[in-house]
Amino acid sequence: MVEYTVGVLTLSDKGAVGEREDTSGAMLKELFTANAGYRVVDYRVIADNQSLIASTLIQWVDEEGIDLIVTTGGTGVSPSDQTPEATKTVIEREVPGLAEAMRQASLEKTVQAVWSRGIAGIRKQSLIVNLPGSEKAARENIEAVFPALSHGLYKLKGGTADCGVST
Repeated sequence: MVEYTVGVLTLSDKGAVGEREDTSGAMLKELFTANAGYRVVDYRVIADNQSLIASTLIQWVDEEGIDLIVTTGGTGVSPSDQTPEATKTVIEREVPGLAEAMRQASLEKTVQAVWSRGIAGIRKQSLIVNLPGSEKAARENIEAVFPALSHGLYKLKGGTADCGVST
């Protein structure tokens, strides 16, 4: 079985200075660790600062070669929410279907999902997915796309099996 490396990046001004516990990042670490085929290799809590987010994403892709990066936090409309903007500066191609599927799944639970601005995209051979900051919303969003991730990563890494074939 192929194993993909995962980085979990929590964006939280209060979390970065120890004023808030990171429950969403911890949940994501547990989720990926518990599923065969994924290995969490990096985890950080940083401030929701566009240049800091972008430089961390670039480091994780360009230097560490992490296959999948999930961010949590900074996807709303608060003045400090910078995650989608930072992600857009580093990706080469967007994968709108992932963000659409996550928002649709959230909309089935709450109308407030219309405020989520998270995106998903590719840099080199790495996938970056923005998730909301609350543990509940992050779980709902990642569960909406989790079954599709391994096949997408397989194709991103150059896999040649047809999309109808299980990878």
